[in-house]
Amino acid sequence: MAEEKIQTFNIPKTCKGGVVVNEGPNFRIEVQEVPVPEIGPSDVLIKLNATGICYTDIHFMINDWAMPKMSAIGTKCAGHEGAGVIVKIGEQVKNLKPGMRAGYKPIQDTCGACELCWTGNECYCKKLVSSGLMTDGSYQQYVVSPERYTTLIPDGVSDYIAGPIMCSASTIYTSIKESKLQPGDWAVFPGGGGGVGMQGIQLAKAMGLRPIAIDSGEDKRKLCINTVGAEHFIDFRQVDSVAAEVVRLCDGIGAHGVFVTAIQSYSISLSLLGERVGGTVMCIGIPPVGERHFDIPVDPTVMIMKKQSIKGTLVSNMADVDKTLDFAKRGLLKPICTVFPLSRFDEAVQKLRRGEIAGKAVVDFNQA
Repeated sequence: MAEEKIQTFNIPKTCKGGVVVNEGPNFRIEVQEVPVPEIGPSDVLIKLNATGICYTDIHFMINDWAMPKMSAIGTKCAGHEGAGVIVKIGEQVKNLKPGMRAGYKPIQDTCGACELCWTGNECYCKKLVSSGLMTDGSYQQYVVSPERYTTLIPDGVSDYIAGPIMCSASTIYTSIKESKLQPGDWAVFPGGGGGVGMQGIQLAKAMGLRPIAIDSGEDKRKLCINTVGAEHFIDFRQVDSVAAEVVRLCDGIGAHGVFVTAIQSYSISLSLLGERVGGTVMCIGIPPVGERHFDIPVDPTVMIMKKQSIKGTLVSNMADVDKTLDFAKRGLLKPICTVFPLSRFDEAVQKLRRGEIAGKAVVDFNQA
């Protein structure tokens, strides 16, 4: 029997990274040479071809959540939506090999030994390592990933979609799953023209739901309706009442589920349920700390009389990331993204920050 040939890769001492400069409200990204990280005995080294840009990265770099500063931990590069190839493995790695395609997720590692880790809730582990905050993330081309927490990318799924699946697409998949909506139910996506929203619309459609996008602008309307399959698009700048329009479209009753990625919509989210008994608001987007105008005004009596609920989900566990990759493998989740070369890293991040990108922003490390 012929001996299996192991691929070998030339690994440099340094690589390109998008480094946060002037951390805080006026941050920017500079492309710099950064050290290629060393792996431990149970780790793999992944050379990324592409990284998605997630709004969570922006919150980390602004530091407007109740979290430590990146610089206080020694982290220079944000990012947690990477897709690439394993180029090196530690001596104790048993199942992964150089040449395998792999992704880099919002959580680099967990303890693996607590009840949360044992029950598929490892993304809530108290000892988790948050990628791009507690360790350098996918804004640099080479990243370290423990074998036990590495996600493999199936053939037929491009890096441009696999990277964003590591966070945004799988995150919205988990939220849809946890909402318990049934085929034929109305699923409303405030911020439907953004990266998470457009992936959510596609997944909702694939899961038999009836998606409605709320956003603004003709470009986003066309993408949501013609490309990703929303049944309706509500331009919040063109209607007197978004809630009334949602109720009108949803059988004159209201949405079964509202998936809030656009934090500005929390204040009206319950009104989108209308009179729908059993309707659910799913909280996904995290507001800046102390910003009370993003709160959801709750009347307990209304919640009781209508059997309505508010529920939150974080990022996905490993199983849900694999499930989301399978949607893409079957052609049910397509990349709706603007691809930027490495030299335009800061432009990509700042455009996303200003809401100027429909769908996802992706940086290609192989485009100089």
